Amino acid sequence: MKISIWLIAFSFCLNVANAQSGKVFDKLSMDSKILKSERHFAIYLPADYETSDRSYPVLYLLHGAGDDQTGWVQFGEVLHIADKAINEGTATPMIIVMPDAQTGQRGYFNSPDGEWKYEDFFFEELMPYVEKTYRIKGEKRFRAIAGLSMGGGGSFMYALHHPELFSSACPLSAYVGELSFESFNTRFIKDDNKLSEEELRNYYKQHNALSLIESLPVKTINSVRWYIDCGDDDFLYEGNSLVHIAMTKKKVRHEYRVRNGAHTWTYWRSSLPEVLHFVSQAFHQY
Repeated sequence: MKISIWLIAFSFCLNVANAQSGKVFDKLSMDSKILKSERHFAIYLPADYETSDRSYPVLYLLHGAGDDQTGWVQFGEVLHIADKAINEGTATPMIIVMPDAQTGQRGYFNSPDGEWKYEDFFFEELMPYVEKTYRIKGEKRFRAIAGLSMGGGGSFMYALHHPELFSSACPLSAYVGELSFESFNTRFIKDDNKLSEEELRNYYKQHNALSLIESLPVKTINSVRWYIDCGDDDFLYEGNSLVHIAMTKKKVRHEYRVRNGAHTWTYWRSSLPEVLHFVSQAFHQY
């Protein structure tokens, strides 16, 4: 009996010792010519990154309004959650890149007047920089995007604007865009703007998940695997529900989750393990 207990204790200690931990760096930076500033980002590197020569798939993980590149590190506990998923075998080792979309001007899109071009920065500078600097597999199959709230909206738009680049997209509690042009016009456009109504309407259609789902070919949208998750008490629940309905009517394949919860980090921390598992399915050739 004592020997059995000792063996169980020894086995437990051995498993704990063998459980490896990755590393997070949350104050990395790069120069951006497009945004004319130094841009910060955080990165999660899996445990075997420093001891192997292999290249890894990548997940771009976007924060919400009010946070920066440290949001998923500090409040989302990305290090603990990613390590646990990888050690338990529910997710494949991957690199997770978390950019800052708070500094200078908040948001993941180019501004309507073209003065601020964050989306251009993301695709033309950030993505090439990190995929060259780190051992990242730079192919659609091995690239995914996810995010919460404002970052969920960024996930929708980036994957719909560039479906050729992402195998999976996982918007969480996403801001899908204003649900009407009138609401968009009231909320975002200043009285002194110089853009015509036609230009504003075109911008609105290109930055609204419902409009893009309606206008894009089904085959194009279906080239991305979709995982959409929003709590039943979330103030953004309506927009996410409408996206689910629009995708269902158009026969777009997607996973849609409604769980008990609100617009909180408690909810998003419980979402992240599922996101890591979902994107890993494509990385593993599901």
